[in-house]
Amino acid sequence: MQRLDKIIALQLNISRSDAKSDIRKGFVTLNGERVYEPSKGVDLPNDRLGYKGQPLFYKEHVYIIMNKPMGVLSASSDKSRKTVVDLVPDRLKRKNLFPAGRLDKDTTGLIIITDDGDFAHKIISPKKNVFKTYKAELDGAVSDDMIKIFADGVVLADGTLCKPAILRPLPENSAEIKISEGRYHQIKRMFGAVGLGVNTLERRAIGGLTLPPELGYGECRELSDTEIAAIYVD
Repeated sequence: MQRLDKIIALQLNISRSDAKSDIRKGFVTLNGERVYEPSKGVDLPNDRLGYKGQPLFYKEHVYIIMNKPMGVLSASSDKSRKTVVDLVPDRLKRKNLFPAGRLDKDTTGLIIITDDGDFAHKIISPKKNVFKTYKAELDGAVSDDMIKIFADGVVLADGTLCKPAILRPLPENSAEIKISEGRYHQIKRMFGAVGLGVNTLERRAIGGLTLPPELGYGECRELSDTEIAAIYVD
């Protein structure tokens, strides 16, 4: 059982005091009956909730896919710079949202925003082997030797050994790279270790979840259950 005011505050992204006020005003129904007591216990997912005459579908967590634009921080908040959470529209916002993994400020593409810490750990942890796919535009061509070096595990300039990665050359000095870890500036440092510079970088996929082509920079939407499951199939 959970308190009614806590659930209403979470689902509507409002304060607990505002939730209590709305309940006392009769805006909330429980199984078709108006309730006026904020501390009323609710049995989820069995009980049915309503708000101002409309069904209120309970979600324990939210999972949002975004096409991150360049220049935006992968963070929950920042005093002076815009973050990916700032771009989430009010209809999807709730407390404690954060990006599940980070992209550099000048890297674009797929990022997931959620309030589910366990879920985020599963896709971020190198031990889970969830590969992230990127497209990099480079200042030179990828060679067969580079492909082998990436497959064996690149040694960065500071001596750090990266996990094996998949490197596939693409036309016009670009390449696709798949990694299952996320060290600081990792892809740029990996290419730097083999003598190439990265001009642009875009994340195209997390596991089997690909960036929807209709999602423009800064746009986002909720993930479906099927899309969430696809993350773990690659």
